[in-house]
Amino acid sequence: MGKLVGRATQGPVKIEDYALIGDTQTAGLVSSTGSIDWLCLPRFDSGACFAALLGDEANGRWRLSPKATIRRTQRRYRPGTLVLETELETDEGAVRIVDCMPIRDRTPDIVRLVQGVRGRVAMQMELVLRFDYGAVVPWVRHVDNRIRATAGPDSVELVTPIETHGADFRTVAEFTVGAGDTVPFVLRWHLSHEAPPSPIDPLAAVADTEAWWSEWSGGANLQLDDDRWRDVTLRSLITLKALTYAPTGGIVAAATTSLPEKIGGVRNWDYRYCWLRDATFTLYSLMLAGYVEEATAWRDWLLRAVAGEPSKLQIMYGPAGERRLDEYELPHLGGYERSAPVRIGNAASGQFQLDVYGEVMDAMHQGRRAGMLDDGGFGWGLQCAIMDFLETGWAEPDEGIWEVRGPRRHFTHSKMMAWVAVDRAVQAIDHFDCHGPADRWRQLRATIHAEVCAKGFDADANTFTQYYGAKGVDASLLMMPLVGFLPASDPRVQGTLAAVQKELTTPEGFVMRYVGDSSPVDGLPPGEGCFLACTFWLADNLMLAGRLDEAKELFERLVSLTNDVGLLSEEYDPVGQRLLGNFPQAFSHVSLVNTAHNLSGGVPPAARRGNGVASDQ
Repeated sequence: MGKLVGRATQGPVKIEDYALIGDTQTAGLVSSTGSIDWLCLPRFDSGACFAALLGDEANGRWRLSPKATIRRTQRRYRPGTLVLETELETDEGAVRIVDCMPIRDRTPDIVRLVQGVRGRVAMQMELVLRFDYGAVVPWVRHVDNRIRATAGPDSVELVTPIETHGADFRTVAEFTVGAGDTVPFVLRWHLSHEAPPSPIDPLAAVADTEAWWSEWSGGANLQLDDDRWRDVTLRSLITLKALTYAPTGGIVAAATTSLPEKIGGVRNWDYRYCWLRDATFTLYSLMLAGYVEEATAWRDWLLRAVAGEPSKLQIMYGPAGERRLDEYELPHLGGYERSAPVRIGNAASGQFQLDVYGEVMDAMHQGRRAGMLDDGGFGWGLQCAIMDFLETGWAEPDEGIWEVRGPRRHFTHSKMMAWVAVDRAVQAIDHFDCHGPADRWRQLRATIHAEVCAKGFDADANTFTQYYGAKGVDASLLMMPLVGFLPASDPRVQGTLAAVQKELTTPEGFVMRYVGDSSPVDGLPPGEGCFLACTFWLADNLMLAGRLDEAKELFERLVSLTNDVGLLSEEYDPVGQRLLGNFPQAFSHVSLVNTAHNLSGGVPPAARRGNGVASDQ
């Protein structure tokens, strides 16, 4: 039934005590005690109708729970699916709550089944609908034996055979479940000016949802050395699929906004958008597992989203490729565990981050190598336009991979990724039916490589640095051997690996992005958790350096951080021993999939990312 969650406790729900449900267009978070505390409808980036996650129950939630004290909680996903089962045990008996979001037809639905397991358990339901991130109390009325809540463009209906009534602007109910009983609940959203959707059979909807996910996950091609890794890797792939915006193929970075990187801190960002930086990693992990259709859809989303002037390339876009992601704050929400402000939108979308050009070019390169269906030449045309910009644009300072809100600098990782962009363009000419000024680009590739090795390397410390002239290292430097800039055997790479382990790795073995004076994040208080993706990169580097036992030990340590249903957030606090940051985080799950494959024998995928190194050394 999965890991034991344990006795229910009072106080805030930890991030790891949530599980994900979704329909590949939006998603909700369900606590270990049966409360849906976060749900945006109808899209990932729409206003939340349940926002208790970032405030309290008055900001919206849907709770199904025994009236008596919960003695034990245990939950799992049905194998290979996103159908969640939560078993709650009391002195009276036990019930099982089945939660899922059926794959969408016209409108989003949530189906919840309360099943009696043993004994007779008195239950209570509390539905608190608050539109626009918990700010708007809807008008609620009974219509044709259902509850309909409406405000502005949003209308939500609750359908259940249980008698409900209103109390203090909530919809509540009490009922008893005996062994073998099943009580269904269906919550359906629709535009308030349109007719509501046709009724659905909740039992059939759960069965259909389970069958859909089982068929999808059954197509995974996971050739892993250790069978113990299969389940957690497959769960990561399912999570990535759940974070896909099906109409366009985009994949959002996380299902949430403003979950803090430090409890009580202000580093709280909106991650319900699609980062170009994730493009290579996501596409690569999907292709490794055999999901060419999803990888192709992601590639096509990428081409549509970035179309336009290369100089105006954004680092992120909306799920359908929207460019305007204006950032603002919601003062009526107190924040997760009082971590304010709560932010909607992301001002980093307007930053200049040089590395994304490399990631876009590498994503196209990996797709071409994998034999993706031809895009009619549109992709190569876009790549040539990017190269026209990069011939001069590569020399400009930028805000870097970590989206600093301080002065622009010549970040070593950014320059390295500019090299990746040029290298992949050269390889497209050398190995595929693409045409361009190969000699000029080869010279540019050599120029960038030489500058990075000269200005981004501290010979006295024998390490590459965070930016030109800096003294500290940055975890993004671990990407050097992973993208083919230098081989793992190069003494400079080995020196950088040693510096990252010494300066950025905690006693527990997890990696910080940067620390102390090496942080250029001006205007923001210091302090955050260990960055999980960077720790996976460390495992990849150890593997490439021939330190396979160390790499596997670190990977196992990372896998142990997944919660009872296999999910990871962005960061981890080794002191508080809890997950931090937005959840679940696509970048963490992508990194888990890639590292699992990297550690699984043969020629590791990481070593095949690029093959243009020799010409520049």
